[in-house]
Order: sequence, then C-alpha cells, then structure tokens
Amino acid sequence: MSFVLETKVFPKGGEIPSKYTCSGQDVSPALSWSGAPQATKSFALIVEDPDAPSGTFTHWVVYDLPPGTHQLPENVSQTDDLSGGGRQGRNGFRRTGYGGPCPPPGKAHRYFFRLYALDSTLNLPAGASRQEVESAMRGHLIAQAELMGKFAR
Repeated sequence: MSFVLETKVFPKGGEIPSKYTCSGQDVSPALSWSGAPQATKSFALIVEDPDAPSGTFTHWVVYDLPPGTHQLPENVSQTDDLSGGGRQGRNGFRRTGYGGPCPPPGKAHRYFFRLYALDSTLNLPAGASRQEVESAMRGHLIAQAELMGKFAR
C-alpha cells in the first residue's frame, strides 16, 4: 500500500479554490492520508510555494501529529497546539498555522503539500520554524506523500 495525501477540494495538480487563499477566507483545506508505514511514530506537514519571487515560501508547518491521525479538518485553528495532538510552527507570514496562497498577480504558482511519516516525535516547542522542523526530521523520515495545487491571482 502506498502512502497517499489527498484533499476533496482540488484535484492533484489542479486549481486551489480561492476560499483557501488570501483572495478568499484563507482557511486550510481538509486533508486526509492513508498507507503510512507501520513504524510511523508521528507525522509532519510542510506546505510551500517554490515559485515565490523571493524564493521558496512556507505556508504551513505542522509536526508531532500522532501516528493514529489520518486527516486534518478544514479551517484548522491557528493555535500552537492542535486539539487532537500535534503542534504548529511559524509560516513565512511569521504567524502560527496556515497562511494560504497569496501570489503576486500573474502566472499561477505551485503549492506543495508534503506529509512526512517519521519514526519518532520531534518534541520541538510550538512555533518552531520550518528549518528547525526539517533539521529535527533528519534521519527520521520513513515515507513521504505529496499533493500539489496551483493558484493565480
């Protein structure tokens, strides 16, 4: 069974609805996943825009999601700690939680949702940066699932 990350709000490689962007309500889309390896001890999620003018921009950092977690609901609260377990880090907007696509007018940008299955928890404090999360993940990645959507203004 392969490790798969999905959403019902846009097809893989498709257009992200404006509701989930700065042009709309700027809420996180519902995500679900399946096929994680048995050895998974936690999940981490990083959402990024590699097409941003200033270089790769981070839109969401989530980590230490419990191994029994198989989804994130729409409109995850922008709190440090999540109610079902897990923590959120700082995004490129310097805020905790999800910050939706907000590219400059023009060509569509690609937004990569990457879910990591890890063989340990990261035990970082809430509000960790993407760099801190990636550093703590080194040597602990056992599987990765990816979903990409596009958005233009």
